Amino acid sequence: MNSAGQQLRLVREQLGLTLRDVEIASDRIAARHRNLNFGIPLSRLSEIETKGVLPSIYRLHTLAVIYRKDAREVLSWYGIEVNESAADLGLSAPPRSHRTETLASATAVKVPVRMDPSFDSRRTLNLGRVVEKWGVVPLAYLNQFANTDYTYAYVGSQDFTMYPLLLPGSFLQVDESRNEVVEGAWRSEYERPIYFVETREGFTCCWCSLEGDHITLQPHPLSPARVRVMLHPQDAEVIGQVVGVAMRLGEWRSNGLERASKAPSTLN
Repeated sequence: MNSAGQQLRLVREQLGLTLRDVEIASDRIAARHRNLNFGIPLSRLSEIETKGVLPSIYRLHTLAVIYRKDAREVLSWYGIEVNESAADLGLSAPPRSHRTETLASATAVKVPVRMDPSFDSRRTLNLGRVVEKWGVVPLAYLNQFANTDYTYAYVGSQDFTMYPLLLPGSFLQVDESRNEVVEGAWRSEYERPIYFVETREGFTCCWCSLEGDHITLQPHPLSPARVRVMLHPQDAEVIGQVVGVAMRLGEWRSNGLERASKAPSTLN
């Protein structure tokens, strides 16, 4: 397998460009941006190709432009796979709830392309055992299934507003078309709509009720978070209703709950 430097050299030669050609083109890009960091001296380009010198983010952009390559592909030559960002999300646990756009730059996803004949969607199964084959599918081909009403969110590692129904670290699918608070008599907590709300302090997910121009943000009864009443929509705007949840069980840390119980007013 070619190294990143060798791959860059191969592409340059395929385009019929000399080291000097790239240097001149990079100087033009640097001049356009009024930033010398975009420039790549001939000697530095040679070191990038033959000695494994890492290009700066500015020079990586320059090389991608000159070589007519997507910057994400050039990053992959250096071992940075943008399409695998999802696998790294669980390694970081921001304390505050927020929208997540990490996957917006992904260009392809791995999806099941062949299932075991015994697969029965009515039963609870280990999907890892019934997927016979995974395949990489360009996201462009999935546009037909896209729903622009959806946004995605992450429950902060210190946001216990809907604990234990929604654990900290959960990923949420939010339907922005359902941004009107629905009142009703709910038979269980699972029927009552959970809303993703933006306040002046940040984001949170909770039950909601409206009375005039005031909205009540209701946490789960077992949560240490307090009930908050705010002006709507000035101080609290309903982004949408939570319609999907992905969360890990047994792996989150409860020490944050102890801190939250002592100082519930800090929760969003």
